Amino acid sequence: MNTPMPRLGMGTWHLAEGRHPETQEIAALRAGLDAGITLIDTAEMYADGRAESLVGRAIAGYDRSRLFIVSKVYPHNAGRRHLRRSLEASLKRLGTDYLDMYLLHWRGSVPLAETVECMEQAKDDGLIRNWGVSNFDTNDMRELFATPGGEACAVNQDLYHLGSRGVEYDLLPWMDAHGLPLMAYCPLAQAGTLRRGLLESPAVRTVASDHGVEPIQVLLAFVLHRPDTIAIPCSGNAEHVRANLQARDLKLSADELALLDQAFPAPTSKQPLDME
Repeated sequence: MNTPMPRLGMGTWHLAEGRHPETQEIAALRAGLDAGITLIDTAEMYADGRAESLVGRAIAGYDRSRLFIVSKVYPHNAGRRHLRRSLEASLKRLGTDYLDMYLLHWRGSVPLAETVECMEQAKDDGLIRNWGVSNFDTNDMRELFATPGGEACAVNQDLYHLGSRGVEYDLLPWMDAHGLPLMAYCPLAQAGTLRRGLLESPAVRTVASDHGVEPIQVLLAFVLHRPDTIAIPCSGNAEHVRANLQARDLKLSADELALLDQAFPAPTSKQPLDME
């Protein structure tokens, strides 16, 4: 990877959808930037491009060279006919002339060899610094690395959190063996029953109490305890974004990790890749 990728970033899935006032969401992103969170992840899919536009407004006035901006291309746009146009549209919405990372959002019908060729051309042209993939499982990664140029893939972004550990069975060991970082989206789980179950877990609450932090910071620290994992929690609330920073320096002991593992064990067989 040409530029070191920060371990903690800000996601934008579900932003710019009217759930919060736009001014609040921009303030949340800027609170993170002001606190030193320089990685922002977005996609042309998110809110039909409005999330990219939101990020563009949030980063206006900041030193672009200090930021790490990630976006993603739809699978049907990831070939010779459309990738360049999609990339340029994303850049325009973001108000920047390059991306630090450009990801194939998930696998589609465009051959991987064609996508790799287009990604490498975009890199040669200076429009992107690095490229990677998202929602790829083990067999997808094997196929990608067997594709000419595929080993230039710099990251794989998948859903990963304490309550969804399927990637630990064979995908993460494969990625570790190939020196490929995991970019974990939804590291705090989506809203709903699963997230409440994690936050109300006696094991999570015990660890949080021992460190004097909130349960949500323990969930984030669990994801970040792996040295080659990047976490991109999403929030439209400035206070929550700043609270996420506290998890960056939270070190979980072996005993604490064992307690969390007992409460939410990793699977002992192959699981379908979670995406929601």
